[in-house]
This record gives sequence, C-alpha cells and structure tokens, in this order.
Amino acid sequence: METSAAPQSSRIVVVTGAGTGIGRATARAFAAEGAHVFAVGRRAEPLHETAAGHERITPLAADITAAGEPERIIHIVRELHGRLDVLVNNAGIVRGGALGTLTPETIIPQIATNLIAPILLTQAALPLLEATGGVIVNVSTSVGQRAWPGSSVYAATKTALELLTRSWAVELAPRSIRVVAVAPGAIDTPIGEHQGLAPERRAAVREWQLAHTPLGRIGQPEEVAWVITQLASPSASFVTGVVLPVDGGAVVA
Repeated sequence: METSAAPQSSRIVVVTGAGTGIGRATARAFAAEGAHVFAVGRRAEPLHETAAGHERITPLAADITAAGEPERIIHIVRELHGRLDVLVNNAGIVRGGALGTLTPETIIPQIATNLIAPILLTQAALPLLEATGGVIVNVSTSVGQRAWPGSSVYAATKTALELLTRSWAVELAPRSIRVVAVAPGAIDTPIGEHQGLAPERRAAVREWQLAHTPLGRIGQPEEVAWVITQLASPSASFVTGVVLPVDGGAVVA
C-alpha cells in the first residue's frame, strides 16, 4: 500500500476559509494530529482566533480571489517548510437571488471565490503536492446535488467543483496526487449570518433543513472536519475522485 512520504506529525496543510465554521474546525483537527497548518482567510482576527491555543496553526491573511494571492500563499508555504501535503479548498460565499434578480455583484464574487480561486490555488500548489504525493480536498455542498431555487449560482459553483474533483483525480493520478471532496449538508456555521440573512430567515432555513435531514439534527463543523482528515490520511491512499456527503442523509432522502 502506498502512503504519503511524510508521517502525520510532519505534514504541512493549507486550509482556506479557516476563520470560522468548517475551515476553523478542519485546521484544528489537522493540528491535533500533529500537522502544521496554514489557516488562510480574508480577515486576520478570525484566523488568530482559530489559531489561539494551537501552536501548530499559522494564520495567513489573504484574499484568494486577488491577483497573485494564490501564488503568494504557496510561496510562503515553500519558503517556511519546503513542502505541502494537503490542500483543503474550503472557502466559499453565498449570495442568494432568484433568476431575474441576479446582478454581476451577486454572481461574480461567488464564482471568483467558490470556483476560480480553488482552481488557481490548486494550480499554484501542484509542484509541491507532486513532490509529496499530496492530497487535494474540495469542500462542496450536498444540497448542490439537488435543485436549490434562490441559490442556484452558489449551487452551480459547488457542482462545478465536484466535476473538477473527478476530473483532477484522473488528471493527477499519474503524478501521485489524490483529489477528493466532501459535500456538507446542514452544518452549524455562521454562513447564514455571512450571507446577511435576517434572524427570522435563518430560522426558517434551519427549519427546512431539519425537515429534510433524516438524522433530524444539524451537523457540527467538527464532524465534517473529521471526514476531511480521514480522506486526506495516508491510510486512504487508494481513495480518489470521490465526493462524500456529510449531511445526515439529506441527499438520499
């Protein structure tokens, strides 16, 4: 069985969108395994909160949609550690709107953050990942596998990320790079607040999510983080091209 050349305790990991929610939980989960983690996000303060009490987490403030930033992130990783074992493309934003109400200001930031940025960051990371036989983990959404009226652009970007996962898995297999994805369902994160939804609207969304989740509860970011760490583990060395729902059964209900 082939495994990564680096033991868990010396792996280098980059997690985007690490200031809150799934990204924060994932950065901490990898750090708890002994990896050194670069926690990437737009705002420095939440990143420092992510790193608080976790000496193996390095906050790295960066707007991954800005020109040159993907290359700068990877340059910093290379200069400090000379290797990269796992890249987690987690950053994402939601801007709701039904067809007929969409504007460039609604559409473009979602495509830039959820789709273009992961492509460019992954591309910049390829030489380091090839050198380690590394792993790319993309974070999608299980709801994107179904109709999502009112959030179709967000769902479309995540569905595209899943196709990239499968395509990259085939493209990069000869270079010993694995590519996998997780598709979270209803998870207890501040995404609704970041979206700007009023409390009443957030409560309505939660009610709908609970009604469509067979396990009957909202998931926790740590539950998604655990799956990410397992898929990225050297023990999963024969797993590539999969998109694993972490949604309490919502996608099959």
